[in-house]
Amino acid sequence: MQTTLRRTPLYERHVAAGARLVPFAGWEMPVQYEGVIPEHRAVRTDAGVFDVSHMGELEVEGPKAEELLQHVLSNDVTKLAPGDAQYTLLTNDEGGIVDDLIVYRIDMHRYLVVVNASNRKVAFEWIAGHELRGSDVRDVSDDYALLAVQGPRALERLGLPKAKAFTWSMGELDGVEVMINRTGYTGEEGVELACMADDAPTLWDAIVARGVTPCGLGARDTLRLEVCYPLHGNDIGPQWDAISSGLAWVCALDTGFIGSAALAEVKARGPERKLVPFRMIEQAIPRQGMAIAAQAGGGEVTSGSLSPMLGVGIGLGYVPASVSAPGTELTVDVRGRPRRGVVARKPIYEREE
Repeated sequence: MQTTLRRTPLYERHVAAGARLVPFAGWEMPVQYEGVIPEHRAVRTDAGVFDVSHMGELEVEGPKAEELLQHVLSNDVTKLAPGDAQYTLLTNDEGGIVDDLIVYRIDMHRYLVVVNASNRKVAFEWIAGHELRGSDVRDVSDDYALLAVQGPRALERLGLPKAKAFTWSMGELDGVEVMINRTGYTGEEGVELACMADDAPTLWDAIVARGVTPCGLGARDTLRLEVCYPLHGNDIGPQWDAISSGLAWVCALDTGFIGSAALAEVKARGPERKLVPFRMIEQAIPRQGMAIAAQAGGGEVTSGSLSPMLGVGIGLGYVPASVSAPGTELTVDVRGRPRRGVVARKPIYEREE
């Protein structure tokens, strides 16, 4: 039985712009407009806009909302004041990553949780399944559209003032009321603008009219890979613990969140494998699922691509911890041909000032 793909409020805009549409997490989404490389470079040098309205939005409200989120999320929610945001994880009992997400504190007893599109149902059921008396979890995804405007000129193009990363405020852009979130998934300065779903086409048109380049999921993937942001389902997931995945920095183990005991054990003994960034020394483009050979044993590529800014193959992959240090050589099996690479430092790409 064929499943009908969902469409964001901006579907007609994508069709009119000649975007190539592909299935993604149950949605029909633009993978590119002009092309992945020019869109990628637009974000690195100027500004690009992405339709990320397929992401899920959950509201958690009530006098026990903070207590609930502190129990299910890995980071320390009590550090958030209204107007703050935080990158964090939903973890299972083994410390595996159910989802990675951003939580926004709206007021003292209300939060907005933005989850990955593919995990909307899973994340909602996970949080709601731990609901406390005095807390209420609602899936409000269909009420919102979300547009990410990213790049060194993003704020200038939008006429917005600079603000601290991982903060948010309400505002207006070209007559549309927006929640202005100082977050993003490209490694560039920028914002993610949440608005009511009905306002999305007007907001999109206004942003494009300001000289911002429409960008698809293809560029979003290469951009996040250059700065080593993991993708759930590729680089992180329930089968990989947060310490091995390099996300110990968002795990406040002393808060006692679900999975914290298991993660404390991994941290104490040291992970057996680690997720590492790498770049190719020999000409080759690594892809997900390719085998990695190293001195102390094998691993696997979880994400790989050609870096549009560096012109070399780059990737993320799990390798034995003993060969995870930057500068360590490894070999990627590229369709039966061994090709040399080297473990890199994060981020793989960094703008020269």
